[in-house]
Amino acid sequence: AEYMGLPENIFDLKMAAFVGKWKLVDSQNFDDFMKALGVGRVLRTLGNATKPSQEISLDGDKMSIKTLSTVKKTEIVFKFGEEFEEITADDAKVKSIVTKETENKLVQTQTGDINRKIIREVAGDDYIMTLVANGVTATRKYKRE
Repeated sequence: AEYMGLPENIFDLKMAAFVGKWKLVDSQNFDDFMKALGVGRVLRTLGNATKPSQEISLDGDKMSIKTLSTVKKTEIVFKFGEEFEEITADDAKVKSIVTKETENKLVQTQTGDINRKIIREVAGDDYIMTLVANGVTATRKYKRE
């Protein structure tokens, strides 16, 4: 049921903070993160040089995150709390689950040969991705386009 156009579950409305187009503006420790995943030097060089954008959308209880760069395009579509299979940007096959921690914080756990965690947080026009694998943490900062 809706009331004056607002969804019944106000939490879903608040997830709208993520919706939009985001451009990478800063990256910290990404090379070491890629090394922790076993990514070779050539692909790491490309990964470090690329400034991807992300496009995040909501469709009912499904979220879509498209990552677009000159090197690669990936997209994940998921329901919160439901496991799905994913091929990561470094071509690893993982089982993923994304949970809502707060209205502006998502945690994605990827289980595979190397387990990873991706924390996504939005504050206004800033979107921070914290990537963790094998004890190595990288931070990627995006700005709303």
